[in-house]
Amino acid sequence: MPMEQSSREEFNRAAKTAQKQISDTEKRVGDAALEAQSHFIKTLEEMSRDAMACATAEIERGLKLSKKLTASTSISDAVAAYQEWLSEEMNARSEDARMFMSKTQTFMTNGSKAFTNGWSGMST
Repeated sequence: MPMEQSSREEFNRAAKTAQKQISDTEKRVGDAALEAQSHFIKTLEEMSRDAMACATAEIERGLKLSKKLTASTSISDAVAAYQEWLSEEMNARSEDARMFMSKTQTFMTNGSKAFTNGWSGMST
């Protein structure tokens, strides 16, 4: 009987240790998921603000073109206005693409980092 009691106590200690390890692991995974979600939301908010700024700038460029075309007195004035507008548009598109790639990279890096930190803690 004493051996049986000792085995039960040992089993109960091992079960409590395993439950604690599982609980700790669940907490680390949950924390990593919350961190990843926070980074994703922050990056998406930044991307949304950037998109709105780009749209506003595009509207302003269109209005500027419209004013120049209205004020133009010759075909060469109109062509110059279109050339200026096109140059500004091309630069804006290039900057938009660069910014989008940068934000996408940040988004992916943060997500990867958050999940890696959470999952790496499970093996300890």
